[in-house]
Amino acid sequence: MRSFRTSAVLSCLALGLGVAACGGEEEGGGGAAGGGEPTEELEGTLAGAGSSAQDAAMQAWIVGFQDTNPGVTVSYDPVGSGGGREQFVAGGTAFAGSDAALEEEELTGAQERCGGPDNLVEYPGYISPIAIAYNLPGVEQLQLSPETLASIFKQDITNWNDPAIAQDNPEAQLPDLRITPVNRSDESGTTENFVEYMSEVTPDIWTFEVSGDWPVEGGEAADGTSGVVDAIEAGEGAIGYADSSQVGELGVATIGVGEEFVAPSPEAAARIVSVSEQVEGGGKYTFAYDLQRDTTESGTYPIVLVSYELACTQYEDPNMAALVKGFESYILSPEGQQAAAENAGGAPLSDELRQTFQPAVDAIGGAG
Repeated sequence: MRSFRTSAVLSCLALGLGVAACGGEEEGGGGAAGGGEPTEELEGTLAGAGSSAQDAAMQAWIVGFQDTNPGVTVSYDPVGSGGGREQFVAGGTAFAGSDAALEEEELTGAQERCGGPDNLVEYPGYISPIAIAYNLPGVEQLQLSPETLASIFKQDITNWNDPAIAQDNPEAQLPDLRITPVNRSDESGTTENFVEYMSEVTPDIWTFEVSGDWPVEGGEAADGTSGVVDAIEAGEGAIGYADSSQVGELGVATIGVGEEFVAPSPEAAARIVSVSEQVEGGGKYTFAYDLQRDTTESGTYPIVLVSYELACTQYEDPNMAALVKGFESYILSPEGQQAAAENAGGAPLSDELRQTFQPAVDAIGGAG
């Protein structure tokens, strides 16, 4: 478990005092969400676990929340989405982060843990664009259609001057150079979201099962996001996928969406939730989405990781409910979303989406 302090984070979170400080179970039910004065001083220990992709954002949220609630200690174990969901369902943690919405047995288990379907809180709190990064000297702008992208990572296209790449980039001087695709060697939510995109948008090309394990042999494998970025930087002709905030000075491809090519900006990434349909049947306060990866909506970047926050509206300990409500209120606040953007490269939720999810957070600690 980790927590940290940085002066940069603290300075950017200084405006969030009113938002983070409330969360009493009975007094001022929505005070944290509304940015009003705190109605109750929070004290205690709060533990969560889950998505490693959320970890940088989670640490920024912890700093901001603890800065305005010095009597609270929050810990987060980035054990991975699956482990976080297991711990949450078992009652081992008060909250969790997950790179996928709950399904089937896990959804049923989480609802039972929380005391019923309408007592489970699930909403997207962190959205991150996944960049297609490349190392190709002399090619400052690279455009890739979904079909070309999938064929490259399937290793059907093996050279940078392939006619399919040339068709996507009619003005580029493409070198006669072998392509080295770089993938994650470890099980990864980033991998799962990337292959889900290719599976949905190019099903005739990408015929592999969707999972967090890379399915194609023969490329270069690297551990973690930093390993992928290092491998791309080290080899001319390399291309890989990574959180857009981590790619540094590498080239970043624009991806074909409808009639245009779109870059992985935070704004374009956040739009994927707005154009996607909510999954029905989860409960009153569950907001899970069937991402429309094959959208043709202008200005939408579809290769994204949408990570969820999991909590309950009811806890046996009223003080725990107050702590969870205060922390989740901070995550969903404009200050919390900006903290994730500045420190983890996340795409801030729109005001419309925050208002959609706010009733779920407001319900924490309320009457059963």
